[in-house]
Amino acid sequence: MQDKRRRLLELLKQKSYRYSPEAPFLLASGRESPYYVDCRPVTHNAEGLALLGEILFNMVKDLGIQAVGGLTMGADPLAHATALVSWQQGRPLNAFSVRKVTKAYGTGGLVVGDVKPGDRIVVLEDVVTTGGSALKAVAAARDFGLEVVGVIILVDRQEGGREAVAAAVPWVEAVFTLADLQQ
Repeated sequence: MQDKRRRLLELLKQKSYRYSPEAPFLLASGRESPYYVDCRPVTHNAEGLALLGEILFNMVKDLGIQAVGGLTMGADPLAHATALVSWQQGRPLNAFSVRKVTKAYGTGGLVVGDVKPGDRIVVLEDVVTTGGSALKAVAAARDFGLEVVGVIILVDRQEGGREAVAAAVPWVEAVFTLADLQQ
């Protein structure tokens, strides 16, 4: 598994990490930063998806959960990759998404996917700065009736977000930190 983690880190460094002290990036949190981490070039990449699915499944396989998911769109490929690998390993987990806003048509609601109230789940998040997106997903999952076992963060920017999330859930783990990407 360490080889897969090393390769995933290499992909994140190559495709996702940006540094621009002269022209800071505006983050989803509203903050500006000379560092930007856009995981989509890796989470929407065939090799990246395969690595993510295996790594994330390995992290959740013994937690007694029924599903993984999080705020669309950052968590969607993470959840889908994990669900696919779980099926291939004979230990199927479902995937779900948390919409950013409710829809006025169809079934509405924020939580969509193959989950039901009472299911034990892990929330996935691609990048955490303040923790706001992960906390929104946790709140929506709980409002739906899901039991949030924990949160897995692909990249923790180390700006207090992981700690904010940890105050709201029993367990939080980051696959990588900003410092890992900067090495």
